[in-house]
Amino acid sequence: MSDSLNTPEAPGSPRPSSGDEPVTGTGEPAGHTPGESARRTRAKGQPRFPDGPRADPAGSHFERRIRSFQPRRSRVTAGQADALQRLWPEWGLDIDGQRVIDLAELFGNTNPVVLEIGFGMGEATAQMAAADPGTNILTVDVHTPGQGNLLKLADRNGLTNIRVGNGDAVILLRKMLTPDSLDGLRVYFPDPWPKKRHHKRRLIQPEFLTLAASRLRPGALVHLATDWEPYAEQMLEVLTAHPDFENTQPGGGFAPRPEFRPLTRFERQGLDKGHVVNDLLFRRVQHEEQHQEQPSDQPPTERLDRD
Repeated sequence: MSDSLNTPEAPGSPRPSSGDEPVTGTGEPAGHTPGESARRTRAKGQPRFPDGPRADPAGSHFERRIRSFQPRRSRVTAGQADALQRLWPEWGLDIDGQRVIDLAELFGNTNPVVLEIGFGMGEATAQMAAADPGTNILTVDVHTPGQGNLLKLADRNGLTNIRVGNGDAVILLRKMLTPDSLDGLRVYFPDPWPKKRHHKRRLIQPEFLTLAASRLRPGALVHLATDWEPYAEQMLEVLTAHPDFENTQPGGGFAPRPEFRPLTRFERQGLDKGHVVNDLLFRRVQHEEQHQEQPSDQPPTERLDRD
């Protein structure tokens, strides 16, 4: 889930160098012979990557609700396809909502776990993982080229503290994570849904924050960033009003970009165009009554998408 800062290259961009050629749905390089189509079709029902992420991991198990993301279709390079085929069984996770995840088993250690929702092509995630190897990053997106690219970066740089989730982060939080299991939440440049009639699709809403709070340990840091100023103002408003979070800035308001969040090339492009990037750093607080009661495992009711 990402806005213009994390948008992949346009279809008309220069062809990648050898080793990263675009591939077809079968995962093979799309070499082109004059007079022949460069696209090779799959048999009906054949998965795009047999050992990789599933197209719709949650299937029809859950009622249709208002989603904050739209799957994006773009070409997968040979390098990305190779990473998906080789590394997905070990480092990938399909969000099907059918089981509860043991995070210590998933990562092979008991290090703190931060959930990142929406990672674009994964460059910033890989940089943060390399800079903080003692923190595990469970990162979620629905963009197949980005998933492959992040796996490729993790493999190339020996990063074993990344796991890549495929699917809806709300289902992950609601059905697959236990209370107080996360040490942080990061949402960088989510889709701003700029049209007023689409504001209901924005991820950062009171209901989502309540769900996230149930999975965050007291003291966990919530870090948001956006270059869409109206969305930044909404984020600040709903977080400030939510009883489970407090602003880390003594005077309230937005925070300076922390050093641990890399300045990506997409963000630099946005800044060059005059975009204003706002960061928000809030902390999960624990109230006395929450300390006495068992954490609720019943998240807020889903809203049906009537559009």
